[in-house]
Amino acid sequence: MTDIFLKAKHWQLFSMLIGLPILGYIIMFALFFDYATTTNDLDATTLKSFAIIIPCVALIVMYVLFGWFWSIAIGLQTKVPNTVKMKVKKFKVFFFIPFIYILSLLVFMALFGLSDFEAEPDLNSAFPFGLLTIMLPLHFLSIFGIFYSLYFVAKTYKTVELQREVSFSDFAGEFFMIWFYFIGVWIIQPKINEMVEDTPMEAQYV
Repeated sequence: MTDIFLKAKHWQLFSMLIGLPILGYIIMFALFFDYATTTNDLDATTLKSFAIIIPCVALIVMYVLFGWFWSIAIGLQTKVPNTVKMKVKKFKVFFFIPFIYILSLLVFMALFGLSDFEAEPDLNSAFPFGLLTIMLPLHFLSIFGIFYSLYFVAKTYKTVELQREVSFSDFAGEFFMIWFYFIGVWIIQPKINEMVEDTPMEAQYV
């Protein structure tokens, strides 16, 4: 899987991360608008279909984005200098925490979409409060895991590029480009292609 992401072109990743979701949502809202204007009513079956589309599209984006992160962080380890020690095990732990958390949320949303929309929720139940108590710390832990993953991915990328130990000041730009991946993928992915192909790279050694 890592080779697929490392060798993918920037426009291919952008199409999967941004283009496909936009297209999916445009189609969904077009159908939603057409159905609402022609029937003036939305039945439970229609609402269920729309509620399932959203997590499915989000699942595709999550798979591609996390797959890209994993491929850079793990796939480029063979090109990290022997003198540099990367905390790969720590990365794997913090990588899978948000991955499993977000995946669980999307599955929950899909199951909710299949549930009975006409059923009234039990507001007196203690289940929502208990669920919130569990999810809140997991949510913050997942946020930390995402930022640590961004940190490790950017550090791995810059270590391979410069072939030396790096500090955050060396890869701060890459950190934000990976964070705002819809922009960064156009800049970072071509260089990753060069790293994989072992072609000369224009790197500034600071």
